Amino acid sequence: MPARAAPNPPAPTQPDAHPVPDRHGASLFAADPDLRALLPLYLPADLFNHLLPHLERMGALAGGVLDELANVADHAPPTLSHRTRTGLDAQRIHKHPAYVELERVAFAEFGLAAASHRGGVLGWDKPMPPAAKYALTYLFVQAEFGLCCPLSMTDSLTRTLRKFGDPALVQRFLPNLTTQVFDDLYQGAMFMTEQGAGSDVAATATRAIRDAGAEGGWRLVGDKWFCSNPDAALAMVLARVEEADGTAVDGIKGVSLFLLPRTLADGSANHYRIIRLKDKLGTRSMASGEIRLEGAHAYLVGEPGRGFVQMADMINNSRLSNGVRAAGLMRRALTEGQFIAAERRAFGKRLADMPLMRRQLLKLALPTEQARTMVFQTAEALRRADAGEPDAYPLMRILTPLIKFRACRDARKVTGDAMEMRGGCGYIEEWTDPRLVRDAHLGSIWEGTSNIVALDVLRAIRREGSLPVLRAYLQGLLADTPLHDRARTVFALAIDRATAQAAQAADAGADGDVLARQAASGLYHVTSAVAMAWEAGRIGSVRRMRLAQLVLVHRVLPQDPLGGGTEPEWLADTVAPPADAPVRAAGAVDAINLF
Repeated sequence: MPARAAPNPPAPTQPDAHPVPDRHGASLFAADPDLRALLPLYLPADLFNHLLPHLERMGALAGGVLDELANVADHAPPTLSHRTRTGLDAQRIHKHPAYVELERVAFAEFGLAAASHRGGVLGWDKPMPPAAKYALTYLFVQAEFGLCCPLSMTDSLTRTLRKFGDPALVQRFLPNLTTQVFDDLYQGAMFMTEQGAGSDVAATATRAIRDAGAEGGWRLVGDKWFCSNPDAALAMVLARVEEADGTAVDGIKGVSLFLLPRTLADGSANHYRIIRLKDKLGTRSMASGEIRLEGAHAYLVGEPGRGFVQMADMINNSRLSNGVRAAGLMRRALTEGQFIAAERRAFGKRLADMPLMRRQLLKLALPTEQARTMVFQTAEALRRADAGEPDAYPLMRILTPLIKFRACRDARKVTGDAMEMRGGCGYIEEWTDPRLVRDAHLGSIWEGTSNIVALDVLRAIRREGSLPVLRAYLQGLLADTPLHDRARTVFALAIDRATAQAAQAADAGADGDVLARQAASGLYHVTSAVAMAWEAGRIGSVRRMRLAQLVLVHRVLPQDPLGGGTEPEWLADTVAPPADAPVRAAGAVDAINLF
């Protein structure tokens, strides 16, 4: 009996829309009309117009090619070899080609580490203000986080060298630090942390010994425990100067700053070794290692015994960069969440039409928008401080630890909650979500943990007189913002209460340190809310004004957790923008519309 033919399988049905939405390949700049609307507030009009095509290109790359490269590099971390195959001692860190391509885009094509230090980057004839560099970095980091650490350290090392270094040193190394010719580039690093001296810089044990015969006149001896970008061409190192009799000055006054070249002038390797690379939770694409200094040649930067003060300038710059990265991670997470909510359907409805999903998106949007506003407010304060404007330095000095403290902590929650919105797919390493979550945890650790940075807020108040400057600045923004009287009263009261709490903590000395985190959070939330309201008035966005007010409601003002979520009456007091405000063309201006 002939065998019966197997029945033909049913033809697969193709749904009108794939049930698992994927926005890969779409521009991250086009997905964020608020960024385009806000930048003219913080950049001169001619620079904004000049940068616009570069922002568009970076957004397109970050949403596609760079995201692919970052995923590959994340899953193929660098490795360290100690010897050549013929047995020569020649250490080398092997980077995946995907990571090297990311380096080319960031350092060479866009000049992100050079833009603040010389003209010519992206065709602009002079150094760009910090806001320009950070706007591009804000887009880049939404694809790749790990490389932003070497970018920041190169930028910050260059700034510190120019500010404190001997002119001959600056002349020798600046061209390579700021070049966009990739093969000529010198990347930078910071070798600070020791096993017994992390945030406690006064416990630094690495020794600096005078040696007239050594290149630079000094030799460094000791171990550095956590060194990112360990094969960088140049590193800033903290070490304790040892006198001729072998004694050293104890405490913070004995610590000096040194410039450590990877390769000496004769082409030989300097006398230090990478002991091993770290196996990290995040930033896997970028190498971090342990360094043993074995009489390494180094140059003194600035005055002996002033190392902490000089390094603090570099750290503050890096802390702002941490805030930029946290803001970028949150924006990428929110962008993904918005797309999922708009495209994913369940129970016959779009997720975006479900009340709980809309509430969850709003909870992601508030800290994301706060962080972005704080990035540009701090960048503008940095520009003004570098220009020597009155009161700009104390303002920058308090805004920097504020954004480092709060935005980096918020990023951990925002990225985690956005991963949940994607469901099971969000937990799979093929998607961006796990990388965002892992990388987000770094911001609260590097360049000072949350406690250390919160205490630095109080230090800025006590030593720099930053609090009255910040208060006056916020009152000026508020005065320049169109608001109904009841809403204005709420904002003004929030400024009073936040600054009063911070003053109480600062005035109480060591007893007030326990309030440092509360005081820092209060100042951050109020500062961001006031600045967002000011932005809303300037760009003509009722929607942004509403978000600014919701920051106060959800992150500052007291709430009854059992009160049913009734909004205060004053929230209805949102005025239309002034007639001369430039209403932005891209997006809603009259309602909370997160899509």
